[in-house]
Amino acid sequence: MSSLSSPISTKGKRLFIARHGETIFNLAGRIQGNAAHTPLTQRGFAQADEMGRALASYLDGFSEIELVASDTGRALQTLSVVCEHINLDWHQVAADPRLREIDMGKWEGIYYNDLNGQLQMDREQGLFLTQAPGGETYEHIVSRLSTWITDQTFDRDMLLISHGMTSRVLRGMLTGRLPLDTINAPMADSLPQGSMVQIIDGVETIIHLGAGEGEKA
Repeated sequence: MSSLSSPISTKGKRLFIARHGETIFNLAGRIQGNAAHTPLTQRGFAQADEMGRALASYLDGFSEIELVASDTGRALQTLSVVCEHINLDWHQVAADPRLREIDMGKWEGIYYNDLNGQLQMDREQGLFLTQAPGGETYEHIVSRLSTWITDQTFDRDMLLISHGMTSRVLRGMLTGRLPLDTINAPMADSLPQGSMVQIIDGVETIIHLGAGEGEKA
């Protein structure tokens, strides 16, 4: 069976998609969710800096790019650093809550080690298999990303900063991945933190491969 369905047209425009840099919750092994402001660590700022340099080198000069991000502090911090390298004002960002990370409900802020096995994981895929109490499923992410995609005109190139799980679902949708049976949602391959990809009309290219860890909410 094919692993692809129909990719989404970006009308030839480039979408540069990345996850935010490492945060203090990533470092401490705590579940982030969306309510708490979890600032970038020194390594997180360095990851954002590396992505900015890589994007500037890839663009080879100024390009008119639409700035889009999750409205969380860690995504906006990452965007601000990347924008320094491409001479754009990050204050022009369209911050959108539909690009937030998977909602972890009552588990937000809890240390992973304190869940005592309540959170089941697909270690090979790097996916949560348990819905957090009061939290989202991957199908919920697909639903809100579908409305975001529908609202896009794709009349300019775009730089988009989101989160580990959410960006993988978005990349899966844009490249036409079929839903995984375990989560009933498309999911692109996991990339290390600090990585950035380009997607044009369903075709994904890695712009920068980071050295960070895999996805955790």
